[in-house]
Amino acid sequence: MKIQILGAGKMGSFFADILSFEHEVAIYDPDPQRLRFTYNCIRMNDPEEIGTFKPEILINAATVKYTIAAFNTALPFVPESCIISDIASVKTGLKAFYEQTGRPFVSTHPMFGPTFANLSNLSEENAIIISESNHMGKVFFRDLYSTLKLNIFEYSFEEHDETIAYSLSIPFASSLVFASVMKHQEAPGTTFKKHLNIARGLLSEEDYLLTEILFNPYTPGQLKAIRKELAQLLETIEKKDSNAMALFLEKFRNNIS
Repeated sequence: MKIQILGAGKMGSFFADILSFEHEVAIYDPDPQRLRFTYNCIRMNDPEEIGTFKPEILINAATVKYTIAAFNTALPFVPESCIISDIASVKTGLKAFYEQTGRPFVSTHPMFGPTFANLSNLSEENAIIISESNHMGKVFFRDLYSTLKLNIFEYSFEEHDETIAYSLSIPFASSLVFASVMKHQEAPGTTFKKHLNIARGLLSEEDYLLTEILFNPYTPGQLKAIRKELAQLLETIEKKDSNAMALFLEKFRNNIS
């Protein structure tokens, strides 16, 4: 199969690597410097070359900020029969965009990132396939993600956003709050160092991605739940109520068991 990838960043290069051994892969990026680290595929920095390649499926791996812009650059040169796809962690505006194009599409979210994931062993990582997607597109990505041993879930666009608010917004917000009150430690403990590494990894992501995930319409509800639990914890600590603390800890252990 002829597969066109947009964006030669970490995820674009990752997909090019894993697909190029069984498919004919081309990767486009307007910055030729980013193409230096790709191999076993056709490199492009002119969108007109996409038309010559005539892909059967297009994977948009541009960063979230530029997902729709990358589509708009490439689509004039993409055959009408080509299945277009994205792997964006934020789906804001994409459902309407796909409906407007009238093209076959598949939207997925591999829920691992190059910052934290072990890309050589993804068996404990997850991927979401959007249920409204084209059938053949879903088959392609289900086969691909199965090969990577990912745990696969199928959600609608709306269910995806709700899930992301829970699985990303909560840890993102918690890490940001940790960083906001952090002070330099001469002799940090193990737990502190682990939290610090998570916060540093999170803050290495681009601001736009963090902002869009936190601006998910389902995020405020999750943050209000955190605020409620923090208020209860603060009251328990101020009163030095051992019984209340025991119940509090038991509830949390049950949550994560």
